[in-house]
Amino acid sequence: MPEHPYAELAVLERNGFPESRHLGTLVGLAADGTVALRLGDADTAVLPRSSTKPWQALACRTAGLHLSTEATALSAGSHTGEDRHVAVVREVLAAAGLDESALGCPVDWPEDEPTRERLIAAGEQRSRVRMNCSGKHAAMLAASVHNGWDVAGYLDPAHPLQQLVAETVAGASGGPVTATAVDGCGAPLFGTTVLGLARAVRSMVLSPGGSDARAVADAMRAAPEFVGGTGHVNTQVMQLLPGVLAKGGAEGVLVTAAATGQAVAMKVVDGSPRATTVLALAALRHLGVDTSPAAALTEVPVLGGGRPVGRLQLGADLRTALGDATA
Repeated sequence: MPEHPYAELAVLERNGFPESRHLGTLVGLAADGTVALRLGDADTAVLPRSSTKPWQALACRTAGLHLSTEATALSAGSHTGEDRHVAVVREVLAAAGLDESALGCPVDWPEDEPTRERLIAAGEQRSRVRMNCSGKHAAMLAASVHNGWDVAGYLDPAHPLQQLVAETVAGASGGPVTATAVDGCGAPLFGTTVLGLARAVRSMVLSPGGSDARAVADAMRAAPEFVGGTGHVNTQVMQLLPGVLAKGGAEGVLVTAAATGQAVAMKVVDGSPRATTVLALAALRHLGVDTSPAAALTEVPVLGGGRPVGRLQLGADLRTALGDATA
């Protein structure tokens, strides 16, 4: 039987017992773009899930949709459904002559717990506008209106906007789209590789000032509370490390890059995001980025009876790649 193409990236220990292991693929690019870390098969196709959103937002901007800083960040983010997020989604839709009934994403509760509890207590129901992808969908609708494209069919992979998204992903990643699927929100999802994702996020933060790609990156970093929300780990990373861009996706995907060009992308094959931020910070630190202001995010609680009984630590393969001094 052939050896699996994944590396051990993290291990969760409980009372000294290795309870869970996170295997996957991770790529780290040095400031000059050379591959400095390569664990697992970085050339195998993956579905980048919501880590694609910056390039979906870029496609909307390339199509002529220029939004405010907050709305651009929201269109590239996975918001937590707070009232400030919903207000911006509605503003984008209203400016295009639409309302939330045009959204093609599923109904959902907000991810922000206090907001969710308040809505439930008030007798409200799940809604499309509270779904974490509604910002992206609003931008796609607005871009379609701006160009006179069919609005009802904006989620069809053959739609002009979705074709532009596919071209944008391929161009940024340096390789062809390797798969087409349907994301959890209903939007087309275009596959690429972990190496391609690392190249794409590095390219975005290093794009020239005034370019559409740089405008998306700058908006995300200027308004990280619209990329995620209160307590969201992507938001926290960008708040604690100014200049760093971070965007996670479902099923254990994360891309991140520093303003100086170091970039990290990963796919955890079991689909858990539990270790992704810890892994990204360790890799960025190895690549020369000062991640010390985000040190608190490197600790993942492992509790027993409400008390710490273990820890999440870097896996053997990653420790070897980083070297003992940084492990």
